[in-house]
Amino acid sequence: MSQVYMRVSETHEHYVVAICDKQLLGKTLTDGKIKFKVSEEFYGGELVDVKTCLNHLAKATIANMVGKKSVQTAITAGLVHEQAILFIEGHPHAQWVKL
Repeated sequence: MSQVYMRVSETHEHYVVAICDKQLLGKTLTDGKIKFKVSEEFYGGELVDVKTCLNHLAKATIANMVGKKSVQTAITAGLVHEQAILFIEGHPHAQWVKL
């Protein structure tokens, strides 16, 4: 089963889930003026299977994902619409906030 990095942060108001594809952790993606750092501080929690990510994404009030596996997992689960994806240096990125 595919593995991705996932970090979960909880506050009184939010359940934040950040996931990224394994090979992207620590890289900076550049597209024109955009510089997007896939930092260990934000994304580099545990290396987990995508099923574990789906369990956490179902509870998320804020979600942020980058990479083909990470974003496709959310699309397949119906959590991200394909038209809501941005591409940075060819890598998909999606996020949402539940209000």
